[in-house]
Amino acid sequence: MLIERLRPLLLAHARAARVTTYKELADRLGLEPPHTIHRVTEALEALMAEDVAAGRPLLAALCVSRLQHGLPARGFFITARDLGVFAGSPEGEDAQRFHAHELERAFAFYRPSGAAPS
Repeated sequence: MLIERLRPLLLAHARAARVTTYKELADRLGLEPPHTIHRVTEALEALMAEDVAAGRPLLAALCVSRLQHGLPARGFFITARDLGVFAGSPEGEDAQRFHAHELERAFAFYRPSGAAPS
């Protein structure tokens, strides 16, 4: 299942405190066209549901769109709203603040033991 391969990739990014793109994830997962980005987004949405259910930060926040100036695509915010963890607009300052908060949470939660906060 794609989500089982996706989580470890995002965990590695979280531990390194860095983001990735949808395209980079599709490439690292070895996905072939058609619909590579769509398959990544579906897996990210499923991962979001798992993270919310477990009370963890959203690892999907580490996946950003080059077209959205370092933010996830609109679907990330809509899914977060559907899951009850985001109440703002999927564009603008609400989205930027929510994303920055989720990134901080993920980086802190998955920071390797003994690593100093950045």
